[in-house]
Amino acid sequence: MIRQLQHSFSVNATHSAFYIHGTFYTYAQLAQRAHAIAKWLQLQNPHRKPVGIIAADEFDTYASLCGILLSGAPYVPILPDYPKDRSQSIIEQAGIVIVLSPIPASSLVNTIPTAIPMVETNSIPVSNEEFILPEISNTDLAYILFTSGSTGKPKGVPLTHGNLSAFMDSFFALGYDITPNDRFLQMFDLTFDLSVMSYLAPLLKGACVYPVPVEGMKYMSIYTLLEDQEITFSLMVPSMLSYLRPYFEDINLPKLRHSLFCGEALYADIAAEWQQCVPNALIQNVYGPTEATIFCLTYDCVGTIKQYNGMVCIGKPMKNVGTLVVNDENKPVGEGDKGELCLSGGQVTPGYINNPEKNAEAFFIHNNERYYRTGDIVYADADGDYMYCGRADYQVKVKGGFRVELNEVEAHARNYTQLSGVAAVAPVNAMGIAQIHLYLEGFNGDTTEVYAYLKTQMPDYMLPEQIVSIEMFPLNSNGKVDRKALTNWLSQAANS
Repeated sequence: MIRQLQHSFSVNATHSAFYIHGTFYTYAQLAQRAHAIAKWLQLQNPHRKPVGIIAADEFDTYASLCGILLSGAPYVPILPDYPKDRSQSIIEQAGIVIVLSPIPASSLVNTIPTAIPMVETNSIPVSNEEFILPEISNTDLAYILFTSGSTGKPKGVPLTHGNLSAFMDSFFALGYDITPNDRFLQMFDLTFDLSVMSYLAPLLKGACVYPVPVEGMKYMSIYTLLEDQEITFSLMVPSMLSYLRPYFEDINLPKLRHSLFCGEALYADIAAEWQQCVPNALIQNVYGPTEATIFCLTYDCVGTIKQYNGMVCIGKPMKNVGTLVVNDENKPVGEGDKGELCLSGGQVTPGYINNPEKNAEAFFIHNNERYYRTGDIVYADADGDYMYCGRADYQVKVKGGFRVELNEVEAHARNYTQLSGVAAVAPVNAMGIAQIHLYLEGFNGDTTEVYAYLKTQMPDYMLPEQIVSIEMFPLNSNGKVDRKALTNWLSQAANS
């Protein structure tokens, strides 16, 4: 895969690789910067220890990502606004030996501990010496991403070159006809695994990448890029559609050929509406956790869309992926029965960094295959398509042990209000009892009428304790609805 990237730099030298802050950068410029950084790292980091990269909104950030990969070391993205304690934890867990920054180091005094060497990328000189690609094996790490951990300590997910190659093989096996004329949207911060596909897949084919600017409202920037730059391939989180929905009547994107969604549940009603905005695009719902390298199941939204509680089917596994659905006793379930989706194959991470307890919990062997527990509840239909039923942790026990799927509460509320912004959370009160609370985004009606409707659709134990209308849902850095923030608001309100 890295050799393919190196080849793409050469054959696409005059084509545009990135469009950032209104400026186009060619593959020749990208190669020059990436090779300079790679050669410098080969001297400064001969043992290929993990290299931190400040994930700023700059061309040199992407050149550094490519340079680190070409050097044979793994990269570890760190956001410029991370608290110092979080950066410290990531640096220690990953074993980072140096941090590259495309922005002035003086702006990072509250982010990076002074003990770690930090180098501004503009100080790395261009070299006229030929760059020699090192030998890189499938077991060598490509990057390490840190996700939130249940203990509050970030959890390191290492992905190897073998994992990344398996994904790219699976991705292109889906039949995408990508050429240097394609224009890819890149809406994710670089700590989110979906960013890897959004910049690396186009670079392998000589296409141009259009990162979404950090400043301003993200959904308006996405709208502008999609329309003004005639984007042909986009991968977005479904939450973006909720923000774009008021503008659907004005949105017409005939150049968009592939419109993918991942990261959270895609709802069938809004997907059907979006199709009117993208008349020539194949809409796909794709699914996958960070631990299985970006995404690993796909479903084409063509004709009658399969759905469960309004959530679009996640489809079938990709080329290099094995699937298994198990019950609470770790036994495979039958067709049509719900259980936890588990994944195996070349895309699955070798395991969390320095976390044997979590590894023992998340991975298991079945029929000599190593599987990863996703925490997602699914069932397979007669066609072998997987229907997504929600997170295992979205299933709560309330009022004496009744089991409730929060997605079902949301589905009924969405059906009545016709809102896409609906979220149910179930914080535990002071007595240790989970209570359902329902948030409605931008709802101007009477919440008592919503409650009355829900009462006709669900048993009493499923009814929310409170229905709250808020102007706009909080989003996390990846553009997903921040359910933790919604839950915290309830706790703060209770204590005020």
